[in-house]
Amino acid sequence: MGNNYARQTQRPSPTAILNPRCDPVFKSMFTKGTKESDFALKDFISTILGRTITDMQLVPNEEPVEILDEKQMSFDVNVTFDNGEKAELEMQGRNQDYDYASRAEIHAAKLLVSNNKRGSNYGAGKVYQISVVNFEFDKDDNSPLSWYNMRKENGSRLSDKLNVIFFDLIKIHKLLGKPIEMLSKLEKWGLFLSYADDERHTKYIDEIVHSEGGLMSAKSSLLTVSQDEINWARQNSIFIAQQDHNAKMYNAEKRGLERGMQQGLQKGLQEGEHNAKIEMARNALAMGLSVDQIVQLTGLPQKDIERL
Repeated sequence: MGNNYARQTQRPSPTAILNPRCDPVFKSMFTKGTKESDFALKDFISTILGRTITDMQLVPNEEPVEILDEKQMSFDVNVTFDNGEKAELEMQGRNQDYDYASRAEIHAAKLLVSNNKRGSNYGAGKVYQISVVNFEFDKDDNSPLSWYNMRKENGSRLSDKLNVIFFDLIKIHKLLGKPIEMLSKLEKWGLFLSYADDERHTKYIDEIVHSEGGLMSAKSSLLTVSQDEINWARQNSIFIAQQDHNAKMYNAEKRGLERGMQQGLQKGLQEGEHNAKIEMARNALAMGLSVDQIVQLTGLPQKDIERL
């Protein structure tokens, strides 16, 4: 008897594309080791830094074998440039409970320390901690790219060795539909990362992709990793973990709100009852009753009645 069971797949459709804002997908797209992924990574970092990166080397950074909790994972991309500089690139798909700015700064500091070889007389090359964030990092800054380094109060730079960079995809969303010839290369990369997996905008994103060689390579690499069923399992596992986390936070907030309402109602009832007793005590005093009699009548403390 033949096997009539169809092969199970987690890919929604044969043409579905993985979400490049998902940490492991982002890393796989840039570190596949193919000509396309290498060129895409080089082009993206060159666009972020505003200069051409001609040569760089990936530093091994293996993903965990099991995907249990997104917050336990670190899907960063580490590269070393031919001039000795280093960069750490990562995708942060959602805002975490901790101070992400401090986290990025600490990671940059660790990267700088690792780049300062013993006996080098502090001649370490520059380091760049680059975070692509899918949440609004700085609401007071309209620019999608924020670049931080150590500066004096008057604005003069202490050193250019430590650089912390944020690429905010949320600020790119407002550009959706803008004529392609009016987009900068950075904006094109942001729109690609934001909507590459959204079939509603396939035509527009494909036009953007075909306008830049680096984006064509990135799309080709993303299509390749989207063929792998394991990558879909990883992405779905992460999304489920996110949903579980969001559900827990929502339920905890809901329970806290309900407790607060109950406590507020109880407090209101107690205050109302107390005020009624105070008014009763005033009336009793006006009628000439003694303090002891009013204490027995209202149950209020003697000192409260004496204050009246």
